[in-house]
Amino acid sequence: MSEMEEEDFVPPLPTQHEPTTSAKPLLQSVLSRNLPPKHGNPGKSTMATNTLTPLLWNQFFDEKRELHIGEDVFTVYLKGSRGPIFYLLHGGGYSGLTWACFAKSLCDQIECRIVAPDLRGHGASHSEDEEDLSVSRQVRDIADIFDKLFEKDQGDVSVCVIGHSMGGALAVHVVHEKVLKANVVGLIVIDVVEGTAMESLSGMVHFLNSRPPTFSSYENAIKFCLKSAMTRNSTAARISMPSQLREITENQLTWRIDLAKTEPHWRGWFEGLSSKFLDCSPPKLLALAGVDRFDRDLTIAQMQGKFQTCLLPKVGHCVQEDSPENLADEIARFAVRFRFATSKVGMVPSVFPERRPF
Repeated sequence: MSEMEEEDFVPPLPTQHEPTTSAKPLLQSVLSRNLPPKHGNPGKSTMATNTLTPLLWNQFFDEKRELHIGEDVFTVYLKGSRGPIFYLLHGGGYSGLTWACFAKSLCDQIECRIVAPDLRGHGASHSEDEEDLSVSRQVRDIADIFDKLFEKDQGDVSVCVIGHSMGGALAVHVVHEKVLKANVVGLIVIDVVEGTAMESLSGMVHFLNSRPPTFSSYENAIKFCLKSAMTRNSTAARISMPSQLREITENQLTWRIDLAKTEPHWRGWFEGLSSKFLDCSPPKLLALAGVDRFDRDLTIAQMQGKFQTCLLPKVGHCVQEDSPENLADEIARFAVRFRFATSKVGMVPSVFPERRPF
């Protein structure tokens, strides 16, 4: 896409009650993106240039650490010094910086520590094999990162695992396989369910090919991110979008990871996800952007009180970017209710129906 096309590209925002189509589950449950509309030239955007300037990680996190694990180097963003650990796993194509606004909001509400890694092939992490996004490889990475960070406190820390989209599936696998050397006190999955995700896979390659292959600047990439509703939050776009790109030349950027090359691993992320989620023993929360994401097994289990749910209004798939304060509020209340975190703001924990969560 040329620079002129980027400037002129002003796609419409989806509405809250937009009907579900075969393409929508793909965009909302697998790739953490919204499908770019057809190209057109409806007129110049009036978005101010200063609203598109990239933001730095240290405006949201306390520390950025590089962990050497074998031949791989994983970048991890950290925040907080006391309380339980919230281990945040991003979706496909994103990075640990997708949690920036959410992490700040959560730490304002409860005493906690944030760990947000760039997973294999994403963000500022570098691995020998960046196309092996298999469940087994990524679960091992997630466990190794945790072990490296807390090797002196193994078994003596409490952790709540949170994942979005692909990261939500990985969070379930991690807790189900019990690979973390810690007391797992909670599991939170954001906007991904097995049925919707599996139905989406046939359209994934078409979606990937529909995105602009390059951008002439970070500002133009951020503009595309906002105008195509990848995220609807300008602050989130300014911190997250640059980490999803890499430089080809001085004036040309492309996507950090070629997700199409990871296709052999897609089905493995989601197969059997609902049953594994329900089998996990810690308190569970499923945060969704719409009720159409529920499949039959989850609907029945939710009616039986086996896990908690919350629906976030007026958001797209990237819930933690579109509505970081509201999501942080829901998760803080969940943590306080199950007594693994302490509120800083005197919130009332009993916001869910009084019944056993599992």
